[in-house]
Amino acid sequence: MKTFTQKVLDIVRSIPKGSVLSYKQVAEKAGNPKAFRAVGSLMKKNYDTEIPCHRVISSSGRVGDYNRGGEEVKKKILRDEGYAQK
Repeated sequence: MKTFTQKVLDIVRSIPKGSVLSYKQVAEKAGNPKAFRAVGSLMKKNYDTEIPCHRVISSSGRVGDYNRGGEEVKKKILRDEGYAQK
């Protein structure tokens, strides 16, 4: 049986380029809709380049911080992948 962390990482790994999910959506897909803060914490600690944590944003649409260069770097990566911020 997969842990919550493993489920979150698998879900985030499957987000295609040009798309995003919110922390809440990831938590819901992982089976614990109230654990959106835990998802954020996991993404903040993620340095595995195979896990595209930059594709996880807040429910409000705010991109938020990025542990590999800050918010502006995250926005640039998302734009380069074809994500059009609303």
